[in-house]
Amino acid sequence: MTSESSAPGAALAAEGLSKRYGAAWALRDCTLSVPAGHVVALVGPNGAGKTTFLHLAVGLATASSGQVSVLGGHAVGSPAARAGVGFVAQDAALYPNLTVAHTIHLARNLNTVFDSDRAAARMAELDIPLGRKVGKLSGGQRAQVALSLALAKRPQLLILDEPLASLDPLARHEFMASLMAAVAEDGISVIYSSHVVAELERVADYLVLLTEGRVQVAGEVDDLLATHRVYTGPADQADQVAARLPVVREQRAESQAHLLVRTRGPHADAPADWTAQQVGLEELVLAYLRKPKATAFPEPRALTGKGTQS
Repeated sequence: MTSESSAPGAALAAEGLSKRYGAAWALRDCTLSVPAGHVVALVGPNGAGKTTFLHLAVGLATASSGQVSVLGGHAVGSPAARAGVGFVAQDAALYPNLTVAHTIHLARNLNTVFDSDRAAARMAELDIPLGRKVGKLSGGQRAQVALSLALAKRPQLLILDEPLASLDPLARHEFMASLMAAVAEDGISVIYSSHVVAELERVADYLVLLTEGRVQVAGEVDDLLATHRVYTGPADQADQVAARLPVVREQRAESQAHLLVRTRGPHADAPADWTAQQVGLEELVLAYLRKPKATAFPEPRALTGKGTQS
């Protein structure tokens, strides 16, 4: 049997992946397989383990247990993984006293495959002077330089760890436009960590949600949205409805209740006197980020659009 960590066609796969710092677990028993060809939104609250997960995926950290592979089974840190994966960190590791041209030259010398002409052409398109020192660039320009260096590797997988955290809305918009143009041009897979769900909702077609170091949700966005509904009905019937439906999150007023329900499985139809509405990605993510009542949701598990996995 093929394990998830070596599943063919997986852009990234993890099996039992865990990372501990002293007595604290930053990541605990994460198992998932992300198919190639997707723009993946990696979301979760601060401290959920997103950066740890990505650092393990690019070889900047070593797992305490379990394993992670990229690009159809290549071990992290292997020559194929290093050549095929581009990475942009939250604080781009750029030397402020180097010019943009010297930065491109340095990156060329550090990578076995690197398209200097492409990086320089992107700088021209973005009106970023090659002769300007990196430290004199705006935050948005520095983020674009970091993205250009990653794309110049011609990667198969691009991993982005909250690269826009400190940027203004215009710079964020321009960065996202550049990213999606590159995705359309090169057909690369992208894993994008961010806490701004509305920003990812426009571009992501796959969702991985981490809370407290564990994978809670993983699957194609369309599948996840299709298998969740908000049921609205009389508050005095909410307990009875919640007792027989997989409720993720509930809100109750004096006369009316709103239940976010997983609709896959038995009792998928809304009860009599209740209405069902579709749910958006941001609403779905926020529901899973909030801790449910102990009686409202079963034991935590990784929920996928193709079913659940323990």
